[in-house]
Amino acid sequence: MNIKFSRRRFLTSSAGALGTIAMPSLSRAADRPVVTHGVQSGDVTASGGVVWARTDRPAQMLVEVATTDTFRNARALPPIAALPESDFTAKMLVEHLPAGQDIFYRVRFRDLAHSAVEGEAVTGRFRTAPADRRDISFVWGGDVAGQGWGINPDDGGMVTFATMRKHRPDFFLHSGDTIYADGPIQSEVRLADGKTWKNLTIPEKAKVAETLDEYRAAHKYNLTDDNLRAFNAEVPIFVQWDDHEVTNNWSLSKELPAAYKERNIALLAARGARAFHEMYPMRESINEPGRVYRHIPYGPHLDVFVLDERSYRGANGPNLEAEYGPASYFLGPDQIAWLKRGLLNSRATWKVLASDMPLSLVVPDTSKDGSEAFAQGDGPVRGREFEIADILRFIKMAPISNTVWLTADVHYAAAHYYDPNKAQFQEFEPFWEFVSGPLHAGTFGPNALDNTFGPEVRFIKAPGKDSQNLPPSAGMQFFGHVKIDGASGQMTVTLRDRADVALWSTTLDPKLA
Repeated sequence: MNIKFSRRRFLTSSAGALGTIAMPSLSRAADRPVVTHGVQSGDVTASGGVVWARTDRPAQMLVEVATTDTFRNARALPPIAALPESDFTAKMLVEHLPAGQDIFYRVRFRDLAHSAVEGEAVTGRFRTAPADRRDISFVWGGDVAGQGWGINPDDGGMVTFATMRKHRPDFFLHSGDTIYADGPIQSEVRLADGKTWKNLTIPEKAKVAETLDEYRAAHKYNLTDDNLRAFNAEVPIFVQWDDHEVTNNWSLSKELPAAYKERNIALLAARGARAFHEMYPMRESINEPGRVYRHIPYGPHLDVFVLDERSYRGANGPNLEAEYGPASYFLGPDQIAWLKRGLLNSRATWKVLASDMPLSLVVPDTSKDGSEAFAQGDGPVRGREFEIADILRFIKMAPISNTVWLTADVHYAAAHYYDPNKAQFQEFEPFWEFVSGPLHAGTFGPNALDNTFGPEVRFIKAPGKDSQNLPPSAGMQFFGHVKIDGASGQMTVTLRDRADVALWSTTLDPKLA
């Protein structure tokens, strides 16, 4: 009997047969490189963004992008390496994309030892920033897997990420404390009501992170949560860091607790920073590799200025200097100059300043009997407050309109209105600061409010002094949701809890230039 094959079918069949004969041990799916922790995208602008994934062996990351989920006419990008030096992570800058467009991408890995062996593809999506004045929606918050509250399947895992995903935001602004490198995750935690919180665990999270691999493992632990991986596949991230990516309240004067065998805080910070940059889809600075602060333009209505209040600060201390100098650095002179230039050049309706710490909430550093944040207490400008006074004065004199500060860190939700008529320092225009979080950590607060810049609490949701470190199951997990109306430019800010209850909202009218 003569059997005829088309050339295409013959080549396909032959390739499969040859593969089976030549590499029988590599034909099984288990012997192919896999995407181990889902996919992520980030730092998306009108023309592109960064795609991230991790695999389980030395491999090449292969990325395809398309404007439909069928991947018809997909564009294949040149492969890049995922090597042990980066813990098999890889991130690719995808450019030359159309503005305001849903972009679908799929990632797979090709084994470097066997170039014919490729793993299964994992898909994701993001939307590029608009070129026109269309509606914009984004969410923000911080503080993930802190105070020993890890991934509890009985509680639904990291529920807040599933809630935020339902809003289909254009992006997620992560305000820091992406991990708690200093916070071990035990298998069980006894609750105040006698019940037991049960965590999924990994060996590396049984102690504080000290080695580079332990810092990496803290990030990978979070990515084992189904809700977070599903969220990452659909919502691009604009990420910044704070202290817990290294250790609690760290500065170069940090006195490490006894749990640490490694006593060199600079070395721990270097390891924490490397793991942080490996694990997120950030655009990296050519001039300053490892820089966190950056400007992300998101269409005519929005510029996001992501700040770094950790890398350039002076030592944590009383924060009472009467003159500005290295001891009172928080952002530092170079970052402040960069921010001023960016604000001055911005033509966007709204300028969002993403601050990893609040401006006027007093956050003590108990190890130094001093200050961890900008504020040190009521009264005139002192210490790190000189930087805020300088920025606010510049915004007023330039003049620059429609600035909003978004932050997290203190593990409760609040809205602060800053009024120069009620302030010790008065050389600024009124503005808003909104606080959200934790996304999945213990709930605390409220903190004392410093009157230097005249903040007024317009809303607060916190457990109160008699009930601290509430678990996620208590429901007091918070995120913020921002909508900008394309036609009017109005910004609506809503503070929500993990059950998606709108706790408080306000709509801000933009000032016309």
